[in-house]
Amino acid sequence: MRGFAGTLSLVCLFALALTSAATATGNPETAALQVGLRKQGVYRGTVDGVLGPGTESALRKFQRQAGLAADGVPGPRTRKALGRYGKQAPLGGRPLALGTRGWDVAALQFALAWHGFPSRRFDGHLGSHTDAALRGFQRWAGITPDGVAGPGTIAALRSPVPRSPLSMSRPLIGPVGDVFGPRGNRFHAGVDFPAPTGAAVGAARSGRVVYAGWGGSWGTLVVIAHGGGVRTRYAHLSRVAVKLGERVNTSSTIGFVGSSGESTGPHLHFEVTVRGANVDPLSAL
Repeated sequence: MRGFAGTLSLVCLFALALTSAATATGNPETAALQVGLRKQGVYRGTVDGVLGPGTESALRKFQRQAGLAADGVPGPRTRKALGRYGKQAPLGGRPLALGTRGWDVAALQFALAWHGFPSRRFDGHLGSHTDAALRGFQRWAGITPDGVAGPGTIAALRSPVPRSPLSMSRPLIGPVGDVFGPRGNRFHAGVDFPAPTGAAVGAARSGRVVYAGWGGSWGTLVVIAHGGGVRTRYAHLSRVAVKLGERVNTSSTIGFVGSSGESTGPHLHFEVTVRGANVDPLSAL
C-alpha cells in the first residue's frame, strides 16, 4: 500500500487508477480523496479506494464549485480547497494519534479495515473507535500498542492483508449477499447469506462453541473456536442450537437464520477472525 510523494500529477493519478483497479483492496489514498469529497457533500458513493467514474465525476463537480479547473486531478489547489481533509497527504508523512484529522487519517482507517481492524466509519478523524482499531492492529502485528501510527505501524500496514490459514465449509447453502469490504463509508467485516427465517446454519469447521447467546448489534450470536487463533461468528440468528463448550463439526446445526440485532432482513452474517483480525470469509470457503 504505497502512498504518494509530493503533488499528484496526471501521470500519478492514472497510476493510482490502475493500482486501485488491480487490487481487491483498493488504494488508501483514493479512499482518503473519497472521504474528503464526502465531507464536501459531492460524493455519496462507497469509500472503496477505487478511482472510478463516480469519484472522478464528484471531483470535477467539487472543482467547479470551488472555482478551479475541473481537470479531475486532486492537485495542491484542489486539496487546499478540501480543507483539513485534503491536507497531510500521503499516509506516513507524520505520526498519527488520538485527535488528529486529515487525509492521512482517512487513508489509515482504510488500511486498518482491510487488515482486519475496521473503525466505526471512514471519516478522517482519529477518534476513540479508530484508536481502538489502531491499537488492536499494533498488538496483532507485534508492535507496542501505543496508539501512534508511526513508521513501524505504517510499514506493517504495507504487508499483505491477513487470510485464514484454515479452509472452511459454507455454513449455509444459498446465494451470497454483501461481501467483505467497504459499504458506504463503513466496512463490512464479514459476508452475508440471505435466507428464509428458520433455515439451518451449520458450523464452517469443527471446533468448540465459545459463545452462544445475545451479542448486541450482532443479535443472537454463536462463536466457534477452531484452533490456531481462528474463530468464526454466526450473527443475527433467530435462535441457537448449541451450548457453551459444546464440540461441533460441519454436520452440526449450530443455529437458525433470523434477523435479530441490527439487521434489515433475515440472513446469516458470517465472520472469520485470525487472532482477532477480521479476514475475508470467502477466501476460506
